[in-house]
Amino acid sequence: MFTELLKKRRSVRKYSSGPLAEDQIRIITEAALLSPSSRNIRPWEFILVRDPDTLRYLSRAKEGAKMIADAALAIVILGDTEKSDVWVEDCSIVASNILLAVTDIGLGACWVQIRNRFHSGTERAGDYVSARLGVPERFEVEAVIAVGRPEEKRPPLGESDMDWSKVHQERFSA
Repeated sequence: MFTELLKKRRSVRKYSSGPLAEDQIRIITEAALLSPSSRNIRPWEFILVRDPDTLRYLSRAKEGAKMIADAALAIVILGDTEKSDVWVEDCSIVASNILLAVTDIGLGACWVQIRNRFHSGTERAGDYVSARLGVPERFEVEAVIAVGRPEEKRPPLGESDMDWSKVHQERFSA
């Protein structure tokens, strides 16, 4: 059931070693490519990173990204700013689909926000990532998804995690 998958999906920041199987990577990539987008423009591109040196580099893109260094795979989600004015939303849908696909096949993942974050001082995290990966200027790095075999086990979300006061009927009510 889909809601069970949603409850099971948790951010995983600790991974055990070992590569992912090619069929696992294909399933995750298919989930990304099958994502819906505004007007079906699909303003995204993906860079799949498995090289340990590059994973370590990406783990220094911003504070809170260190788990990428131990991941088996990093998926860099790029938005083509010339193709669509809603590339941020479209790339966010992609990231969500990736996270759900990863969970569905028993792996773990964590979304690392890159857009509007900083590497250090005034250097944008997206520029830091783009410089290493050769990303053309018209693309923005939305996020990096760290993927691996989960070393940590987190309990599924439950009723106490759902704040029903955020749901309004017909009109916003305080």
